[in-house]
This record gives sequence, structure tokens and C-alpha cells, in this order.
Amino acid sequence: MKTTDVTTRLAGLGGAKWEIHLKARAMAEAGADLVEMTIGEPDVPVPQALLDTAARAMQSGRTGYSDGRGEMNLRRALAAQYSSKIGRAFEPDNFLCFPGTQTALFAVMTGVAQHGDEVLVGDPMYATYEGVIRATGANMVPVPLRPEHGFRMQAEDIAARITPRTRAVLLTSPHNPTGSILTPEDIAGIGKLAVEHDFWIISDEVYAELVFDGAEFTSPLAQADIADRVIAVSSVSKSHAAPGFRSGWCVASKEFCDALLPFSETMLFGNQPFIADMTEQAVREGSSVAAGMVSRFSARAERLADRLHAETGLTVHRPEAGMFAMIDVSATGMDGDAYAMDLLENGGVAVMPGSSFGESLKTWVRVALTIEDAGFDKALDRIVAHAAQKAQEVA
Repeated sequence: MKTTDVTTRLAGLGGAKWEIHLKARAMAEAGADLVEMTIGEPDVPVPQALLDTAARAMQSGRTGYSDGRGEMNLRRALAAQYSSKIGRAFEPDNFLCFPGTQTALFAVMTGVAQHGDEVLVGDPMYATYEGVIRATGANMVPVPLRPEHGFRMQAEDIAARITPRTRAVLLTSPHNPTGSILTPEDIAGIGKLAVEHDFWIISDEVYAELVFDGAEFTSPLAQADIADRVIAVSSVSKSHAAPGFRSGWCVASKEFCDALLPFSETMLFGNQPFIADMTEQAVREGSSVAAGMVSRFSARAERLADRLHAETGLTVHRPEAGMFAMIDVSATGMDGDAYAMDLLENGGVAVMPGSSFGESLKTWVRVALTIEDAGFDKALDRIVAHAAQKAQEVA
């Protein structure tokens, strides 16, 4: 039996990128002594108050069909939050609710790009972006995020890749996997190109609440001259340590949300009312766990950078936000794939090769900062010892 073109477009995506992670899991299950730093999840449970709210909502009967846009109580909360943070008025009809940022991003991308179009996206990128773009029939156009620019997307790199088929640029700030944050000046330069060439700006802002001290996040929604062409997506997955609840949204002009609503309703009808009630509480009250995650993740990033700088030839890009840090392993003479495999097999630490996130990170690896401190420090000891071993082999 035949399948459709979308299955062909998405064939081969995903599995190969996680080879190291899957091998590490198999080794651990067989009894190997490993520290796994491949996957980043919140290192705390869902706050009990949110669990209690979801449970009470279920028990009170909030288990029926939802408003197709998302429950009004949640959209009102989101409108209040964004109005306060962005500094201009948002209304409930500026939002559509989805089960997580991933679904929101898929719906948004389907609403702005189709067969033959092009979508610009930073390289490196979050692992699902290529599939989200390809699913629409559009072509992904990588824009290099250069270490010398702090892995922040630059307007001149975008300009060199714009064609008459360009329909959108997909931004991630704070960025996964590098932890970089776009500056207002970066956004202004990108926005000028978007106006000049008439394309959308899609902004994935899921890490906006995990910004380290000394850094500052700015949303493209805050720049009035481009606001009508900006679509942001986010969720409570990272900020409130609630990835399994799958509760996210997109925020855009009312006109865009109205246009996208029939597609959203074809795919699903808002989010579950009891989850919407929990999310409303999360949005209105803020996160009780984000500050602790920021403190722990930033401290681990500093320890990683300080030790590897002092004791090895490896170089760490210090993240400004998020759950990950990047290590340049080129001094070992290996690329990221070879290094990650060697570190796993001979060093007892599992990390993700940078190539899993794009072509520009061939000599880098990504490490999760979400490992508890004892395990994290054990991993650092092993990475340092492995680096010394490699240095002796080269000598």
C-alpha cells in the first residue's frame, strides 16, 4: 500500500541523531558505569500545587470538549502576562492553545509555508526543526550560527540566503543547544529584512524563563514595527518543569490566529480543560521552580567551563540560558561524533555530538546541565581524565 509524500519527506529524520544516547542506554542497562548527559529535562518534579489544581479540575468535571482556540480562562491569563511583559496590549484572541510547543510550532509552520517555499533556520538547531519544516513541503535553508558571534543569528547571514521563495525565519532565543540569546539589535536587523522581503518571523521562546544572571531576554514581539509579522510559541514544559502535561500556545496577531484556527480545529480542539486550568495557574502565579533551575544550571555551566579551561585543551561556550552547554573538542583531533563515541566507550560519559543539531557543530558536543551535582562532578572528572589520555596519545 502507498503512503503520502509527507512520509517520504520525513523518512530518515530523528533516529540516527540519537545513536550515542541509545547506545548509552543499552550499555547502562547491561550494567556499565556511565554518566548520561545526553538528554535535558527539568531536574525537579512538577510543582505539587499544579498537580493539585489539575486533579481538582478533573474531579470537578473539567474533562469535556474544549474551546477550539483554547480555554478562555487560560487565554485571558496569557493575554495579561504578555501585556505585562511585552509592554503592549494583548487580547485572548491573540492566542491559540496546543498540547505543547512542538504542536504549536507544527501548526504555525503549516500556516506560513507550503510546497516549494523556503524557511530560514539557524544551524545548529533543535532536533525537530527540520521535520517541522519538511512536513509542510517547504525546504529548510540553514543559516550558520557562528561561534565568533556567540552563536547568535546575524542579519547579514540571513540576507545572503533570502530568495523570492523565502516565507519565514525560525528563531530560537534562548537557543537550544547553545544557550545564546538574541539582542534587541540582532532582532532589529532581522526584522528589517523581514519587512523588506515580506516574510514571517517565528520565535520559539520555550527557554525564556531560564535566563542566567547577567543576561536578558527580548522577544521579537516587543518591537512594534514588526509585531504584525511575529508569531511566538512557548509552553510550561521548561519553565514549570511540566513537559509531560503538553501545554503550549502560539501568540500572534488576531488575523493570523483567526486564519490558523480552522487548521487547529481540524487537528485538535484546544487543550484539555483540566490542563488549561493548571496552566492558567502556572501563568498567573509564575514559576516556583525556574529560579532554582537557573541557579543550578548556570553554576554547573561555570564549573564545566572553569575546569575544562584550566585542565584540558577543550573549549566551552558559556551559555546565557537553558539546559545545555557546548564543548569544542577540535583540540583532540577528533570530530564531535568520534569524540562522543570515544568518551562513551573509554571515558564512561555520554554526550551528544554536535552534528545531531546541524552541520556547523561538527567539532562540538552538547552536554546537559540537568545532571544532579554529584553525577555532574563525576562526569567532569571523567572528561578531564579522558582529555589527558587523548593528549598523551597525540604526544
